[in-house]
Amino acid sequence: MTEWKTAALSDLGEIVGGATPSTSREDYYNGQIPWLTPKDLAGCPGRYIRRGQRSITQAGLDSCSARIMPKGTVLFSSRAPIGYVAIAENDLCTNQGFKSIVPNPGVSSLFLYYLLRCHRDRIEAMGSGTTFKEVSGATMRGIQVRVPADPGVQARIAGILDALDTKIELNHRVSANLRQQAQALFRQWVIDSPDARGWRRGTFSQLIEGAFGGDWGRESPEGGCVQPVYCLRGADIPEVCAGGRGKMPTRYIRPKSLKTRRLLDGDLVVEVSGGSPTQSTGRAAVISQALLDRYDKGLVCTNFCRALRPVEGYGMFLYHYWQHLYDLGMFFPYENGTTGIKNLDLAGLLQAEPIVIPPPRLVRRFDGVCQAVAAKVYANGLESERLAALRDLLLPRLMSGELDVSGLRI
Repeated sequence: MTEWKTAALSDLGEIVGGATPSTSREDYYNGQIPWLTPKDLAGCPGRYIRRGQRSITQAGLDSCSARIMPKGTVLFSSRAPIGYVAIAENDLCTNQGFKSIVPNPGVSSLFLYYLLRCHRDRIEAMGSGTTFKEVSGATMRGIQVRVPADPGVQARIAGILDALDTKIELNHRVSANLRQQAQALFRQWVIDSPDARGWRRGTFSQLIEGAFGGDWGRESPEGGCVQPVYCLRGADIPEVCAGGRGKMPTRYIRPKSLKTRRLLDGDLVVEVSGGSPTQSTGRAAVISQALLDRYDKGLVCTNFCRALRPVEGYGMFLYHYWQHLYDLGMFFPYENGTTGIKNLDLAGLLQAEPIVIPPPRLVRRFDGVCQAVAAKVYANGLESERLAALRDLLLPRLMSGELDVSGLRI
């Protein structure tokens, strides 16, 4: 069995905070130095991060106590919120919402990354503060952990977990590429087709048989709301499009409501409330049989979304046309609302936005290609979900020494 030792985090590397240059100085920002906030880690799709939404200049760096941290630094958000972890893929700096660790020689960045992931709930519980909780540098430096004395064992542990995450990230890249190819095929066959001049003109309303709202139901069985369903929210749309399950809650609705609101293969779910100054309302997800097969209960959408039921066979065509216009920013003129929450004038968009409608044979051909893409994307998503569950099962056992990997070759 491998010998394990108790060490403070400060024994494994240097704990480094960050800082924010004065936001009133424009010359401190939009430079060449990547500058991260915890929000950037929240949106990080993998273990590594190169840059965030903002950058600073050398003058901005010199004006505050931030410092450039080297490639391989393990970034840990210590407030607002606590517990996001990533590895710096290049030199960068952060704001004061981090207590990052520059690993000592011989300490693997990957091992330290997984060590922090394993202990992040415990570290979060050590936070203090009245306005918001924060883990101080002194607290972070003093946190005690158990680690293998042999660096080779540390590398084996990290290697097992790394292999799982590498496959998950590969699945995500493959799925993203497939979705991009499907969207590019739509533009080639429809938008840029020289034959489009002879196709009939129309609107989305001509391709839709019906539209219906969602049902948020109840959190638990109550009264007549006894039918359990998954409820797709606007926040779930990006993950569902990428092949994931989203974080849909189970809600309870009336059985009669499920009969009229159940989402079926080909339906389009549109977020009709939300958005931001740079992101319009109208995000959408297409429902395919490959997606429905992932769920053990019926699927409905929340009442902040609307479901569109296309003419049979036109679901994928409608979705990719919708996505094409959304990416062009064409939905901003169809927004209304002045109280901070924007709403989509869905009826106006469906009836007024002009589109070209190809011959049915081309639509059927396109649908066949997209159905195959959707099946692969959701198969990748299912595999990634299972790999993530295995990783999360192994993580505490590997990090505690419960599973001995001393004789394992990676």
